[in-house]
Amino acid sequence: MPEAGADAHEHFMRLALEQAQHAWDLGEVPVGAVVVKDGVVIATGYNQPIGRHDPTAHAEIAALRAAAAVLGNYRLPGCALYVTLEPCVMCAGAMMHARLASIVYGAPDPKTGACGSVVNLFAQQQLNHHAVVSGGVLADACADLLRRFFAARRAQAAAARRAASAAPQ
Repeated sequence: MPEAGADAHEHFMRLALEQAQHAWDLGEVPVGAVVVKDGVVIATGYNQPIGRHDPTAHAEIAALRAAAAVLGNYRLPGCALYVTLEPCVMCAGAMMHARLASIVYGAPDPKTGACGSVVNLFAQQQLNHHAVVSGGVLADACADLLRRFFAARRAQAAAARRAASAAPQ
């Protein structure tokens, strides 16, 4: 098991990246998450909203649900969630309700990030739970995975348009 600190953060983020690859393999946006308690991974998750026809099937929500089942409690005190992309408002809200001790994310999300990029829910004093939030762990690797996924998706769409325009009418 990795020692506490940056090495541990990188270790667990690499595991989250492995989960993100599972999402990509299913044609989902490659975001992955792991929940850690006492230095041990207790749950994992990856994006599946398309395949599950469920707008809440984000990596973080899947990991939180699995962790709650493992612990037999919807509260996850003492747990850390590692996720490859900065959480959205929905996921940040679920993390607050779960009472996570910390959230560690990889790449920032300038469009929907709720840990500082667009809003910072965890900095809102009016809200009743405040986790420690750290961002930028393996940010380049996390962002690169997303860039490659969307580049491949754009290339597929362009090839389909070319094929459609070349087809006899």
